[in-house]
Amino acid sequence: MGLLLCLLLLGHLTVVAYGHPILDTPESVTGTWKGDVNIPCTYIPLQGYTQVLVKWLVQRGSDPVTIFLRDSSGDHIQQAKYRGRLHVNNKARGDVSLQLNILEMDDQSHYTCEVTWQTPNGNQIVRDNIIDLRVQKVSVSKPTVTTGSSYGFTVPQGMRISLQCQAQGSPPISYVWYKEQINNQEPTKVATLSTLLFKPAVVADSGYYFCIAKGRVGSEQRSNIVKFVVKDSSKSLQTKTGAPTTMQSLLEATSTMNSSWTNEVAVYVEDTRAESGKGLPIFASILIISLCCVVVFTMAYIMLCRKTSQQENISEVVR
Repeated sequence: MGLLLCLLLLGHLTVVAYGHPILDTPESVTGTWKGDVNIPCTYIPLQGYTQVLVKWLVQRGSDPVTIFLRDSSGDHIQQAKYRGRLHVNNKARGDVSLQLNILEMDDQSHYTCEVTWQTPNGNQIVRDNIIDLRVQKVSVSKPTVTTGSSYGFTVPQGMRISLQCQAQGSPPISYVWYKEQINNQEPTKVATLSTLLFKPAVVADSGYYFCIAKGRVGSEQRSNIVKFVVKDSSKSLQTKTGAPTTMQSLLEATSTMNSSWTNEVAVYVEDTRAESGKGLPIFASILIISLCCVVVFTMAYIMLCRKTSQQENISEVVR
């Protein structure tokens, strides 16, 4: 809402100050050789003023040459050189910016944006601005390696994932992917595209990777080395399922020990009863049996705690 009010106020001030629409363009624009460039040319539409003609001209020698014309019959590209790579915006009212694709060095020149309106009283007015287009050759920059996955560079086995190598500079830019080898061997070339795709990733894909970018201008550039890790999910599953099995074995061993001690105590009691005239009183036998049970359960508890602690340490090492 605030932006709309500002545009209305600016349009009102334009009418007061000039009485007619005015073009807004930069003095110069710089594009990259073999790349694309946008040359801005806009105006604020005014009530009662109708756009009837749009022209783009380029300076060739001493005279400007029309390369684009928009009238009531449509859009017309006047020079064969620009066909297929020139476009003038027609989606937004008041925006007649020029889009020029696949820049060549001889595209560098002075471009003129010219717009004709019909005024409320039926007359026509023409406004034009000149923009200086500069075309430069840009050396390829140091490439960066990224991945579109939220896992980053550590992924589970079986996942479909790609590593992307990106660099800036005058296109086209060629890319080569390498994987580092052990024992100081030469890196192995694994791909010749900007994207290194794993479909799916396996543990053997783990390693150190880098990419090299080469453009039309300058020397080739090498990215930083990235560590790519593919984790074997089956091992972690075995670790998790192994703990209950070990615990069950420990409980079984404890149960067997308790049974053995109980049998020995029972034999001892029977022997004591058989020798009632020679043995200890009955309350002493009960006390001995109670102490034996306490000792058995204490030893079982200590063994269980030690085994659980060892299992947790093994799980931590595996992780």
